[in-house]
Amino acid sequence: MDPLDRIDELIAMVEQARSVPMSRNNCMVDRGEMIAALDELRAELPADLRRAAALLEERDKIMDAGKREADRIISEGEAEHARLVSVNEITVSAEHEGARIVAEARAEAQRLREEVDDYVDTALANFEQFLTRALASIERGRDKMHALREIGTFGGDEAERPLPF
Repeated sequence: MDPLDRIDELIAMVEQARSVPMSRNNCMVDRGEMIAALDELRAELPADLRRAAALLEERDKIMDAGKREADRIISEGEAEHARLVSVNEITVSAEHEGARIVAEARAEAQRLREEVDDYVDTALANFEQFLTRALASIERGRDKMHALREIGTFGGDEAERPLPF
């Protein structure tokens, strides 16, 4: 289950809980059920964080592979260029061909870098949206909890007085 859905489920559990007799703001929640739900949420969040770290690691591997490939292409182009230049009969042609190969290699390397950057940016943007929604849900839950706590503490002295009947 999605961690955001789990948080919404916890909020609904608190909202639907039975009220404590003689109180508008306090409610009774099954402690074991609440703790189990919170434990499940805690277990799910690290998986999402591990996925984000894996995405970053994958991005680094892709960028390294792209750089190695670009270096290989450039070095092949330079080697081809040097070979063609060494032949006297086609010196001019060789210089043009070598320059073309190097330019293509650089263009290919740049294209690969841009693709990797776009992929990583998209993955990180999706994860950022997920985390933003999760943080907003957590903040709403905490705000509700604090509001309930504040409302419950106003009647602290009244709870100690005996009932009028």
